[in-house]
Amino acid sequence: MATDRLMRMFTDEKKVRVFAAVALGADTPAKVGETAGLSSKDTAAALRRLQAEDVISTSDGGLSVAYGHFREQVREERVQEERVAREGVEGSGAGDEGTEAVLRTFVRGGRLVRLPAQWQRKVVVIRHIAERTFEPGIEYPERAVNEKLQVWCEDAPVDHVTLRRYLVDLGHLRRQFGFYWRAAQT
Repeated sequence: MATDRLMRMFTDEKKVRVFAAVALGADTPAKVGETAGLSSKDTAAALRRLQAEDVISTSDGGLSVAYGHFREQVREERVQEERVAREGVEGSGAGDEGTEAVLRTFVRGGRLVRLPAQWQRKVVVIRHIAERTFEPGIEYPERAVNEKLQVWCEDAPVDHVTLRRYLVDLGHLRRQFGFYWRAAQT
């Protein structure tokens, strides 16, 4: 559950100190490090981990707590608990629940937030993009593939070329003579 994940995340003292500094208004890495009493290296590492967990966000105004993400997690946990109470069952399987959690973290509103650093999560996200973007057996010219992938990459720190490369390397798209297609089963 989301609550358990958050509890585990805050077992690291440096992450707690960095989170607290941001919650208290420190909006740049330098201010966070000063407020938290950490070196710039420790501050940067903790900020990266907290951003990967979507509890700290960056915007034009600087660093801030991702309160929206917390609210979303609580809502989802409440819905899951209500469903379990109503149906008397846990989710459809650990794999499915894990996949959904990864997709909720890295894909929002039909857009890629960012690619996960962890390889297994990256594979899940790339497969999702392939399944949602390309029909099996249909050939797409490279220009069409690029256009479809640019939609996913809008406002993401990854470009369509990198995404296309992962799709090909992982076997979700095949390529020949400037055309791409998704095999019937990937």
